[in-house]
Amino acid sequence: MVTVGLSAGFGTAATAIAADPPATTSAVLVNTDGRSLGLAGVLNARDVGGYRTADGHTVRTGLVFRTGDLSKATDADLTTLAGDNVVAVHDLRTGYEQTLAGADRIPATAVEHHDDVIGQAPPQVLMSTLSAGTDLYRAFITTPGADAGFADVLRDIADNPGGVLFHCTGGKDRTGWTSAVLLTILGVDKDTVYYDYLLSNYYRNAKDGDALNGVSAPALDAAFDQVDKSYGTFDNYVHSGLGLTDGDLTALKAKMLD
Repeated sequence: MVTVGLSAGFGTAATAIAADPPATTSAVLVNTDGRSLGLAGVLNARDVGGYRTADGHTVRTGLVFRTGDLSKATDADLTTLAGDNVVAVHDLRTGYEQTLAGADRIPATAVEHHDDVIGQAPPQVLMSTLSAGTDLYRAFITTPGADAGFADVLRDIADNPGGVLFHCTGGKDRTGWTSAVLLTILGVDKDTVYYDYLLSNYYRNAKDGDALNGVSAPALDAAFDQVDKSYGTFDNYVHSGLGLTDGDLTALKAKMLD
């Protein structure tokens, strides 16, 4: 098995290898098997739950899912998602991406939300979406409207009694940041947040340096660094940037933690 070193803190880069899932200690994971949703027409589709938090709770499975875009979801995929009780789908793509790839195919019982989180970013940032560099990740914090989009996903997770799915195009960058924010709020430790993020390389079979298909820890580092630059602390970002209240956070943890 090929393993990787995970960062001890958000500011330290880690390396991702696609041959096997990134390594982590068994102490922080409960559910490593069966994370994939097994969708035939959707890339990088997996359950966000199954991780232990630093204070001993477990993130519940079967409630929150992250994927690539759903435009090529098969009928069998829709049956699977319906069986997983997915009742809300949050599309983080720009309108142009939606037009280019086609509309999502979602279960008949699901409601779709369009939360474009980078549509108002500077043109040079929008042009960098394929390379998924650090500028893109910093834009997740600085772009007008981005906070509202990410917050919409998190509030829906907290308030919706059913399953919530969020995705972008490849299910790795905007989706990866959404998952990182969610897991951090829930109290999952930094190594495990990076583990979940770097799993995109495994599920997308990305090679080292393949920015089109994969992710790298320095990109996620940049997002957390921008949080510190813009808000001082992650807690300030959650409250002042995303606008989540203590009530929102209490509801989110009540739903998501055993």
